[in-house]
Amino acid sequence: MTNPTALPTRNWFASYPLTPASARLARQHVRRRLGAWGWQGDLDDAVLVVSELVTNAVRHGKVSGHHLWLRLALAEDDELIVDVSDPRREFPGFEGGGIASGEGGRGLLVVRQLGHGLEWFLRDGQGKTVRAKLPPST
Repeated sequence: MTNPTALPTRNWFASYPLTPASARLARQHVRRRLGAWGWQGDLDDAVLVVSELVTNAVRHGKVSGHHLWLRLALAEDDELIVDVSDPRREFPGFEGGGIASGEGGRGLLVVRQLGHGLEWFLRDGQGKTVRAKLPPST
């Protein structure tokens, strides 16, 4: 598990509008970035995690005039840290696993199954960050 005080070996940030097209764009950027870094984890899992978290931010974090932020970081042990930040401070449904009835609401469940850590925290000022961690190849 990552040492919380250790600095990441690689860091990348991007800002996206809070629109449905952002998930597709984020998937493309993440696939390209992780490929360029030579990350040894499951690339498809990482892209799916980013897609689910960005989609959640677009659906539930929208505030007029604001964007979402995506951060990728690699720890010294090659663990991937994915942060998605949006301008809303509340996160209803997180404790329940993100399971809802109907077609939507399963994104957090998928993220929990693919990674080995999912948490959220408030940001200074406005909004929250949802963090998922994915292991390198085993």
